Amino acid sequence: MPRLIRRVARTAAVAGTATAVSHRVSRRQSGRWAQQQQDQQQSRQEQAGQQTGAPAGADPAASQGAVPPPMPPDDEMGRKIDRLKELGELKAQGLLTEQEFAAEKQKVLG
Repeated sequence: MPRLIRRVARTAAVAGTATAVSHRVSRRQSGRWAQQQQDQQQSRQEQAGQQTGAPAGADPAASQGAVPPPMPPDDEMGRKIDRLKELGELKAQGLLTEQEFAAEKQKVLG
């Protein structure tokens, strides 16, 4: 019985820590993406203002950038991926057994 309680307590601590880390990472990434989008909007506005003074033969696509920036992944999918990575790391560290890892993975994937 004490072994079971110890295992449950360890799993709860690991899950709580992993959840806290996952949320912190998600918030940080969301903040970075918001900042990148804001910077891109500002640069586009500056380029639009400069375009009015551009030479007649200038290529407008070149001034705006030919390749669009990559879109951030869906928040839900990003959280799932982060959670799976954390579970893999915990398993690699020996903090999760194969069965615990499989159970947590099923919870994440639904």
